[in-house]
Amino acid sequence: MFTNATAARVLRHEGDDQAAAPRVPRDKDADYTPEMAAQRREFLREQTGAGLEHVGRFSFDPGLLPGNIENFTGVAQVPIGVAGPLRINGEHARGDFYVPMATTEGTLVASYNRGMRVLRECGGVKTTVVEDNMQRAPVFIFDDAWQAREFGTWIDEHKEEIRAAAEATTRSGRLTYIGQYQVGPLLYLRVNFTTGDAAGQNMTAKATQAACEWMRANYPGGAEYRLTGAMDTDKKHSQVNMLLTRGKRVVAEAVIKNDVLERLMGVDTRSVYDYRQVHMVGGFLAGSASNTAHAANGITAIFIATGQDIANIAESHAAITYSQLVENGDYYWSVTLTSLIVGTYGGGTALPTQRECLELLGCYGKGKAKKLAEICAGTTLAGEISLTSAVLAGTWVNSHERLGRNREADPSANTHGLQPVR
Repeated sequence: MFTNATAARVLRHEGDDQAAAPRVPRDKDADYTPEMAAQRREFLREQTGAGLEHVGRFSFDPGLLPGNIENFTGVAQVPIGVAGPLRINGEHARGDFYVPMATTEGTLVASYNRGMRVLRECGGVKTTVVEDNMQRAPVFIFDDAWQAREFGTWIDEHKEEIRAAAEATTRSGRLTYIGQYQVGPLLYLRVNFTTGDAAGQNMTAKATQAACEWMRANYPGGAEYRLTGAMDTDKKHSQVNMLLTRGKRVVAEAVIKNDVLERLMGVDTRSVYDYRQVHMVGGFLAGSASNTAHAANGITAIFIATGQDIANIAESHAAITYSQLVENGDYYWSVTLTSLIVGTYGGGTALPTQRECLELLGCYGKGKAKKLAEICAGTTLAGEISLTSAVLAGTWVNSHERLGRNREADPSANTHGLQPVR
């Protein structure tokens, strides 16, 4: 058993260890320089023996990085492949797009490339953004349920003043509505915003805090709150976000011609339809967040290439497939991304390689976020077509054997001459 004296000795010992631990070098006046990055790499070499030769090779000025990273040491170089062209007939994205995909998973780019060809030969993919909301979800705490309910009524009566307080903090954010969800003496809110071309999490946090402070100051008797009550499920999947949207709700849809699918994929639409029923039952049994095959693959690869917040894939991969077997034997196939969080302005989008990838898509800067969302949705549908067909045609495992194994450790292996499936 620990006595108070023993606990005090333990705390002193832990404090001594912490004080003695070597600290990562920093310069409060000039921390974002090649020299400081090199100093940190040398420090890590001394501490761990790791050389970090490739980590230290980068082509941009570290002075661009304040606001993106701390203790900058180098870069993680992720290979970028290009799939396409992806033909999109959308509201915001129209034309043929060559999609940059950053990944270390062999076969992925080739597979999406193949699905894009099917869509192209079927006339392209139709896309549309149907909702656009980013939230913060504070919780207000009262002594009893009656007080919480009365506060909710007061919010409805003062929504214009609340909106003005929130929007005073941002040039592009607009408060659209406040959802209310009461549990006992707790009133949870989901404060919804449009955020222009930014992904918007920081923007909405600042605006929501201003709104909550206005409510606390102006509600008779005051109102205690916590800025997050977790109902926004930030960077976590949730059913509420699938239903109410977080980020952009975007749909990609196409009619896949049976003769095209048979010629390019070696399967027919009837087989795809039958398999989709089996696949959805399996997903139901597993409690899956999605009834798609692998929406996260393509979205993540685009996110890495274009400077999105990668942790947002936790929400953004949520996807719903809906399909119909058409009377003439063709196949209507749609994918709805319910919670896609993307931006073309701010965050990591202005960094040099990420900006180049956005420019490749014509999506860098203001007025382009919905266009990028539609490209993500169209790419997702292409991936669904390719993987589903590969499973049915029996080529899934073989293609990964040919393209998806890095055999660097096996000198006897010969992978020269392998080409992506066109």
